[in-house]
Amino acid sequence: MIKRVSVVIPAFNEADNLLVIIDRLETVFSSTAYEVEFILVDDGSRDKTLDILKTMARAKANLFYIEFSRNFGHQLALKAGLDKANGDCVISLDADLQHPPELILEMLSKWEEGYDVVYTRRTEDKTLPYKKRKTSAIFYKTLNILSSIEIEAGTADFRLMDKRVIDVFKEFHENEPFIRGLVKWMGYRQFAIDYIPSHRYAGASKYNFTKMVRLALQGVTSFSIRPLYTAVYLGFVFSCISVLYVPYVLFAFYEGIQVEGWASIIMTIVFFGGLQLIILGIIGIYVGKMFMQTKNRPNYIIASTNLPH
Repeated sequence: MIKRVSVVIPAFNEADNLLVIIDRLETVFSSTAYEVEFILVDDGSRDKTLDILKTMARAKANLFYIEFSRNFGHQLALKAGLDKANGDCVISLDADLQHPPELILEMLSKWEEGYDVVYTRRTEDKTLPYKKRKTSAIFYKTLNILSSIEIEAGTADFRLMDKRVIDVFKEFHENEPFIRGLVKWMGYRQFAIDYIPSHRYAGASKYNFTKMVRLALQGVTSFSIRPLYTAVYLGFVFSCISVLYVPYVLFAFYEGIQVEGWASIIMTIVFFGGLQLIILGIIGIYVGKMFMQTKNRPNYIIASTNLPH
């Protein structure tokens, strides 16, 4: 019996990359006996991404597209593709060709050996700007310190998942899914493959520093309440430190020493005021996530698709 493989690719303003990545993928699968379907999700692109997808879909019977009604973000675009996939296994990768399609053959080999999840770890590219490498390292360190799961540095959304893992994944309806964390949390037999990322074929990266911070906060607050405990510990520590100041105040009052230093007082007030705002912000993120989840809105809205199911 021929096994079916679904390949899911989120796309946001990737018009210049689509033809190349599909060509590379078809070359890879031409050397296998698998039946393959391509599912590309247009995440509210503003260029000709959707037009190209529709043209390709008319020419290729195994290529399907999903058009979002607006930009919902990379993680939800990926989830939409995974939700609609019907393969015996599902492979997800980005459209910019930084995830080398040729690695899929090794991923399929490990899947055939019995692994349910085959994920990839990006080895550090010394040619990348120092700022990019540093922020990526900080991202994973922060995530692992503050969350209850451990994700290896360089883990990306380039992975293979068996159908039974996908069936479980389809039951998740989180408002802000952090997919690489969810996959790690689910367990099953997992195997990691290290790879050297290729250079982006065309266009610019969609993940700037702000989006990386947002993704980190999303990942931390999705899997742990540790930041709330951290806020409690900070409050306890600073309360203890403030108690040490009491003997000095009593001594100064007893000796009649004039207490000066308005600048230091204002600085202290500003510091603790900022700390309180940070703690309130952490609490607010959790409350906000609960508020959005209780609305029970759909994760995404599909404007059009050529999928038969």
